[in-house]
Amino acid sequence: MLVGGAITHTQRPPTARGVTFLNLEDETGMINVVVSAGLWATCHPVVRGSRPVIVRGVVESASGALNLLADRISAVDVRGLV
Repeated sequence: MLVGGAITHTQRPPTARGVTFLNLEDETGMINVVVSAGLWATCHPVVRGSRPVIVRGVVESASGALNLLADRISAVDVRGLV
């Protein structure tokens, strides 16, 4: 699944063993994104430097919450779109 939107915040709790959690928001609402330690090592410059992103991953439903287990994160270049 592909989703796009603005990163509203990131969390890297010390108890999560390197997993990073992002919240992504678009005009329809918010989705939780789970980023593995390995993916974070390669994509954190994109996350830190870009607010609009596209995330590819697998949807997981657990305990009534939807999460996207990310396997790729790409920046969206919004320059020139306006």
